[in-house]
Amino acid sequence: MAASQICQLHCRCAGSPSVSTIRLRQPAVALASDRSFWLQDIAAAPATEPLRGDERADVVIVGGGYTGLWTALRILELAPQTRVVILEADLCGSGASGRNGGQVHSWFAEIDQISAVVGLEEARLLCADTVASIAELKTLQQNGTIDMDLRLDGWLWTASSIAQEGAWETAVALTAAVGENRFRPLTAEDIQRRTGSSASYVGVVETTAGTVHPAKLAIGLRKLALTRGVIIHERSPVLAIEPGMTCTVRTAHGAVRADKIVLAANGWLSALPELRRHLYVVGSEVIATAAVPELLDSIGWRDGASICDSQAQVLYYQRTIGGRVVFGRGSGNVAFSGNLGASFNRSPEHGRDNMRELHRVYPSLRGVAIEYDWSGPIDCVPEHVPVFDHLRDHPNIFYGMGFNGTGIAQTPIAGRILASLVLERKDRWSESGLVGIKRRMSLPPEPLRYLGARLVRAAVGRKNEAEIRNRKAGRITNLVAALKPGRRKN
Repeated sequence: MAASQICQLHCRCAGSPSVSTIRLRQPAVALASDRSFWLQDIAAAPATEPLRGDERADVVIVGGGYTGLWTALRILELAPQTRVVILEADLCGSGASGRNGGQVHSWFAEIDQISAVVGLEEARLLCADTVASIAELKTLQQNGTIDMDLRLDGWLWTASSIAQEGAWETAVALTAAVGENRFRPLTAEDIQRRTGSSASYVGVVETTAGTVHPAKLAIGLRKLALTRGVIIHERSPVLAIEPGMTCTVRTAHGAVRADKIVLAANGWLSALPELRRHLYVVGSEVIATAAVPELLDSIGWRDGASICDSQAQVLYYQRTIGGRVVFGRGSGNVAFSGNLGASFNRSPEHGRDNMRELHRVYPSLRGVAIEYDWSGPIDCVPEHVPVFDHLRDHPNIFYGMGFNGTGIAQTPIAGRILASLVLERKDRWSESGLVGIKRRMSLPPEPLRYLGARLVRAAVGRKNEAEIRNRKAGRITNLVAALKPGRRKN
């Protein structure tokens, strides 16, 4: 499963000095029937052989999702002779990269949060970099390199209740202040015309944004990486990493010795105690309807825009090229001690809350069958801005985490940062304000974190239920819900 290695540090003694070994728990690989619509739609399957025997590499990347694949590609852009090996526990893109809502938008929506970490000038540059990433995706599709169903019909950031109104104002104002014109206002008529729904009635649109088929993108990146010389071993979950000047990465049937390691493991990094202090994982539930293109045409929903509202448990949805509705919601499901079990593949509730919200937003879809439901983990840090660094005692083991559910246009930038760190380059990427975890906020230890998260999750749910009906939640509910880190997420 893409980026699905679950890690935990242990120490063992070997003679006089102690040797730290990073031992990895095995992931809960999704059953074929529990995979996302995206993965099932293209019958995604491993294309490479598991690791067997011993190999040597310059760089080993743990995780074959967007971050791992983009990092491999960026390394080879800078140093084409580098031998890069990706070890993937399941198949490339089977983790968060192949389970998301397929929404593509720039970092300008988060410019206020990014500037709080790196300053306004670097925030402007990073946001502009994601605009360039979207253009890069467009080029990859137009030149036939990756058929990813990219449709740049816009990203609609909307409000469907009084409490949600103006959620975008700070980001829009800062974007304008740095000389960018990324957003334009939407009226109720605009939204109705674009989405076929009157549930949201005000908002803004980022015009150079839209939707993608996440699994097609992941599988396309896998093919591109293989073409450019990256060695990929799927169905090769890592059991342990033995650090040192040269690291040894062990799987059940082989080992790779390498000078550098990149942990591109998304939410599964939360099981590593050193990183769990800064990382928490929440679940997101997604459903996909049967294909009903004529019905969607009849209500005026014809294009490939991505759509969000501004709830704390945000709704995000799109119409696929085939006429399905993919409808997701940040459920707030939390993992205890970084243990992402089977419920992070598919919820026992099978998208019940999503169906209720889908029918609120689109009453005309009440009779349409829900043919797929799945879950996915979102790697979150309190600042809602990714962080990159190396492990505290291991300067040649790097990681990137905290994409907070916004990664399709952002992981190409993550790849640049990680590639520069791995290659020891002194440039704007390695010296970015996104590098360095010491300045980042820490979270409470377990079990306080889990218990607190459950309380906050329940309060956020009650607050959402009240506000979506333009009612006010109780004082205690509001106080507890306010403890939720960050501003918004899709």
